[in-house]
Amino acid sequence: MTDRSATTIRLVWATVLLGAFAVLTLLVATSWSPLVDLDHSVVAETRTWPADGSWLEDFLRWLEHVTGTIAGTVYLVALVAALALNAHRRAAAYVAIVIVTTFATTHLFKMLLGRDRPEIQAAFDELSNGSYPSGHASNIAALAGVLIVVTHMLARRAGVRRLLDVLLLALVVAVCMDRLLLARHYPSDVIGGLLLGSGLVLLVLALFSPQPRSTALTAAPLVTSVPATTRDLHVVLNPIKVEDVGQFKATVAELAAESGWNEPVWHLTSVEDPGTGMAASASVAGADLVIVCGGDGTVREVCAELAGTGIPVGIIPAGTGNLLARNLDIPLYLRSAIDVALNGQDRAIDMVRVSGDGGVADTHFMVMAGMGFDAAIMEGVNEDIKKRVGWLAYVWSALKSLMFPAVKVEITVDDEPPTTHRARTIVVGNVGYLQAGMPLLPDAAIDDGVLDVVLLHPKRFLSWFPLAFRVLTKASKTDETIERFTGRKVVIRAASDTPRQLDGDAIGPGKELVMECIHGRLLVRAPR
Repeated sequence: MTDRSATTIRLVWATVLLGAFAVLTLLVATSWSPLVDLDHSVVAETRTWPADGSWLEDFLRWLEHVTGTIAGTVYLVALVAALALNAHRRAAAYVAIVIVTTFATTHLFKMLLGRDRPEIQAAFDELSNGSYPSGHASNIAALAGVLIVVTHMLARRAGVRRLLDVLLLALVVAVCMDRLLLARHYPSDVIGGLLLGSGLVLLVLALFSPQPRSTALTAAPLVTSVPATTRDLHVVLNPIKVEDVGQFKATVAELAAESGWNEPVWHLTSVEDPGTGMAASASVAGADLVIVCGGDGTVREVCAELAGTGIPVGIIPAGTGNLLARNLDIPLYLRSAIDVALNGQDRAIDMVRVSGDGGVADTHFMVMAGMGFDAAIMEGVNEDIKKRVGWLAYVWSALKSLMFPAVKVEITVDDEPPTTHRARTIVVGNVGYLQAGMPLLPDAAIDDGVLDVVLLHPKRFLSWFPLAFRVLTKASKTDETIERFTGRKVVIRAASDTPRQLDGDAIGPGKELVMECIHGRLLVRAPR
């Protein structure tokens, strides 16, 4: 569906909803007898359902307060602030426009019509301001509507979107029933509020897109020392990482055209080739830019193949960890990430050459390598659970692996004499931060030409808690629980076969990893 057709559909539905609100408003204003009779009969019946002082009445009273004007203002400010702080300023503006417009319009009609409230309201806190339309109904419809719009824009997992849709619909129904059971409003007041709030959600959405605008439309083009003459764009896509391949391709093509790139050439990865051959084909074809969309494994394969070619790589994070994108400050929202890939600033970053026993030879990583506990987590992740709940699958696997046995290791840094240690996990990082901003290697930088190493050795289960605190607070003290090293070349030799991982992918157990940082080897697109 094109943006224009989507806008037309939204305008049609907004017209239908607001038109129905106008008709209902006219019937209320003229006190149309059938409507008045229906309103009074429904209120007389529903008001008898909750007994005075019962748990149901207490719950309805609580629900009335937590969805009232003051609470709604708090929700609005929190939601707008959260969106703005996460660089979704247009979405924040959209939410504010809808909620404020709904509130103002609701109270305007309350004053114009001055409809009296039902005479049989709940005895506590009787309300006397205008009854039509219901402010609770219009505001909850508007709030639920903007949350659905924002969630469908930002949430990648269909299950998450469906769950929120159901929960918000249940909340809307509960608030509407609250208005009737407490006899705060007539049914026509509630229906009018729902029509008004829902109609304004769609009307504003049709007139003002919450999607971020392309950098190509809002900023001057970057000055390049050697401008590309062809603007050829190639995209390497792991198709299982996006929900709708067709829609994803359409979005990339749309933003590419806005940014002056040629029609994208597409390369889809497979189980047999996770990206290496596709990246090689793009390079041979003379690509001026290669965009890779997938998890950290796909990104690693493409980046390793294009390292040293001078072809910049745009990264669209579509996996579970997305650690390279996070450490480069690339947004996780797909449309914004595509914009950065097309219009961002080229940045030279390091990559790490890796070899070792057990068949590990002539490979690379971009983010982190590990032996021990962290690798055991990767090995223990259930892929089916991972598809359903995302990063929570890693939490479950971590809980099962917390007491992974300590292993004796020998660490050699920059060909200096080796040192011997005991550790439950050893992590070598090209970047410093894990998910949720955890600073495991706070001094690591992706373009400093050196690797950062951390060894963790909590002796007991409870020792993980003070260790986690030290990591989160970036404590510089080292001891037998946490040790750190820095160097261009790092060799790890374990006394026994130990689980190993590269960029979150388990590579099988072994006793050795040899890692060397290659400074400034790869060009990637980063935010300006």
